[in-house]
Amino acid sequence: MTIVPNSVVTLTYKLHTIEEGKKTFVEEAGKDNPLDFLYGVGMMLPKFEENIAGMAAGDITDFELAAEDAYGEINEQAIASLPSDMFKESGIPAVGQVLPLQDNQGNQFRGKVTEVSPEVVVVDLNHPMAGQNLHFAIEVLSVREATADELAHGHSHGPDGSHHH
Repeated sequence: MTIVPNSVVTLTYKLHTIEEGKKTFVEEAGKDNPLDFLYGVGMMLPKFEENIAGMAAGDITDFELAAEDAYGEINEQAIASLPSDMFKESGIPAVGQVLPLQDNQGNQFRGKVTEVSPEVVVVDLNHPMAGQNLHFAIEVLSVREATADELAHGHSHGPDGSHHH
């Protein structure tokens, strides 16, 4: 069976970011802990799915996603200066620290502290991999049809379709 919408794909991958031709290892999912997902429902980056369409178990590929096809370019508007007194109770964070934040709509996201002064804490809300090209090396371990249950829930229930996360 090949990868088509509504199939459950189990694969291993190694992910590197590429900046100015330099590869930096980010993470990997090996055979002992493969990535398992329902294909074609928007769980993965669209360009990631495009690159593995039609592959079958045992197939190997590697491809690069440009930043705009991955987590987007760095958005200068996503740099926020927060007043230091916001941190009176929790204490002023250190540069490099990642803060869990919430906007007025209750959406949760993370910001990385890039600068701290007595008046403001500057936080970068861009995705950590924004502005970077991603390189994936992939081996497809299995492809199967999703169960009715998985389709109803909109996600995979693991390599055999039975357990629930």
